[in-house]
Amino acid sequence: MKKAFFLDRDGVIIEERNYLADPGQVALCPGAAEAIRKMREAGYLVIAVSNQSGVARGYFTMEQLAAVEQKINALLEAENARIDAWYYCPHHRKGIVPEFSRECDCRKPKPGLLLKAAEEFDIDLPHSFLIGDKLSDIRTAENARCRSAVLVLTGHGAEEKNLPGAEDVQMEKDILAAARRLLSGTE
Repeated sequence: MKKAFFLDRDGVIIEERNYLADPGQVALCPGAAEAIRKMREAGYLVIAVSNQSGVARGYFTMEQLAAVEQKINALLEAENARIDAWYYCPHHRKGIVPEFSRECDCRKPKPGLLLKAAEEFDIDLPHSFLIGDKLSDIRTAENARCRSAVLVLTGHGAEEKNLPGAEDVQMEKDILAAARRLLSGTE
């Protein structure tokens, strides 16, 4: 079985832009490419898992979501880094786009995205990690029984760290610090 780092997209890999639809606004978070390289060098798959309710809400289309993904891939590739797979939840129960307006098992904090990736890539979840900028990311890792998760203080993390339930959560300033912390515990 393989092991993986699951990464939230907005606020972790790329700078937070609420409901990002324009590839021209994509900017990598500082240290993201280096962190991803370190994860891969340590033998981990790197998989992005992201709630993208903007699709259900009609803010952008799946095609626009794919264009943003392509831009992120190009920026990472320019720095010799790569995401192995992308998993999105385009659903929201209050959406306006009928095919995406529903409850689902893939919207974080539910573990559906991680479970699907684990099945498709033969991933050992108890030996895998998650890095996110929201407490819902941390709960997703717990619900999927990942080994550990870290809340980064980029994106929404600076506000989320003060919410009830955050007191027992591992936190780091950014994705690179989180990667270093998690990888240091595997040596």
